[in-house]
Amino acid sequence: MPDRNRQRVAEVIAQELRGAGPGDVPERLCTAAVRLLPVTGASVSLRGEGMPVPVSASSDQAAHLMDLQATLGDGPCLWAAETGAPVFASDLTAGLDASRWPVFAQQAAAAGVSAVYALPLGDRAVCVGTLDLYRDRPGELAADEVRTARLVADVLTVALMALPRGEEAGRYGDDVWLSRLATGHDGVHQAVGMVMAQRGVSPDEALALLRARAFAKGRTVRDLSQDVVHGTTHFDGSEEGD
Repeated sequence: MPDRNRQRVAEVIAQELRGAGPGDVPERLCTAAVRLLPVTGASVSLRGEGMPVPVSASSDQAAHLMDLQATLGDGPCLWAAETGAPVFASDLTAGLDASRWPVFAQQAAAAGVSAVYALPLGDRAVCVGTLDLYRDRPGELAADEVRTARLVADVLTVALMALPRGEEAGRYGDDVWLSRLATGHDGVHQAVGMVMAQRGVSPDEALALLRARAFAKGRTVRDLSQDVVHGTTHFDGSEEGD
C-alpha cells in the first residue's frame, strides 16, 4: 500500500476513534470502513458456537444483513468465519454468488445490497469473527481497496482483543455492551435447549427449527428465541401466542 494511502487510512481511523470509549470502537471502525471504501455499510460479528454473535454495524441496513445471515445460517460472513479466508461476493444478483447463497442473495437484493465482502478477524490459526462490507451495486474491490479493507480488519482485530472484559470492563463503565451481547447469545442457547426438550431433537436440529421459524415469520433468531424463553412461542405443537 503506498505511503500516501496508508497515511489516509491511518488518519480516518484516528479521527473516528478520537474520544471513543472501548465499547464504541467496533461501530467507529465500521464507520471508518464506509468512509474509506466504496461500500454503503459495514458490520462486525464474533464467531459463536452455532451462529455468529452480532457486535456492531454502521447502519440499520448493515445490521439487518448481519442478522439475516445469522438467522439463515448462511452467507458470506459465515463462510469467511468457517474457512478463515476472505469471501468476496461481488454480485448477488446473478451468477455464481447468487446461486451459492440463493436465499440470502434474494433477501440481500431486496434490502438494497448487491455485493458483500467478508474478511475474517484474527490470524491464520484462529478466526474470532468477521468484518462484513456491503455495497448497493455489484462489482469487485480493486487491489488497493482490498488492502485497505484488510488493514481495517487488522485494526479491528487488535481492538476487539484489547477490549476490557469482566472486572476491567466494569472499571471502564463499558460492561453494558458486553452484557448485551452475552444476553442475546445466551438467549439463543436457552431457546435451543427448550426446543430440544419440546421436540426431542439434537442441538443442530433445534437451531435449524428456530432459524426456519424465524425466517418464515420475518424475524431474527435472537428475537424469536426471547419468545421461546418467555414461553410465548412453543415447538411442541401448542402454539399459543405464536
